[in-house]
Amino acid sequence: MTFRSFLFTCIFGAAAVCGLRAQEALPPTVIEFAGPAEMVSTDTETIATFHDKVVVTGNNIKVTCDYLQVVASRKGDPKATIGKFGYFKSLVATGHVKIVQGDREASCGHAEIFPGEDRVVLSRLTKSKDEPFPTVRSIDDQYVASGPRLVLYRGERRALIEAEDGAAVGVTGRFVLPTIKDMGFAKDKPAEKSSPPRLP
Repeated sequence: MTFRSFLFTCIFGAAAVCGLRAQEALPPTVIEFAGPAEMVSTDTETIATFHDKVVVTGNNIKVTCDYLQVVASRKGDPKATIGKFGYFKSLVATGHVKIVQGDREASCGHAEIFPGEDRVVLSRLTKSKDEPFPTVRSIDDQYVASGPRLVLYRGERRALIEAEDGAAVGVTGRFVLPTIKDMGFAKDKPAEKSSPPRLP
């Protein structure tokens, strides 16, 4: 771990601990990265950006991407150079995004994570037909869902597939599910004759 990633680990670890609402013993949020990083504070929020091989490890979530922007509320003295972190408003990941959360895994070009809303929005970085749609799969490969825009809800085990902004109506998603039981009849067994219903 470089000094730079260690510094942001300490800052975001403290932020995560301070931002918890009366919950203890949860792991801090750790952000590691290989490129430059920047933190800018206003009176009400702090915005941090990270470049190159970004890895976020948090409470039941791991995100890898090329670029990350974090927006957090700011508390404490508004005149302090670096304010105390409150709660995370959003994390926006771009480029080769992979998210592992509980028993599911997602991949896409662009992801917006809204912790306060318990919602993750996955989309493509570009709307080029060469770029694949975002995909969510269960770790046990019981299902795979893909579509132009996916919205995942924390704790609900629910995923919505939506059209991209401005996309044609004909653009659709796809679900791949386990094999369904064969409800037909065996080819080598003749169909049983059913008796006519009895009249009273």
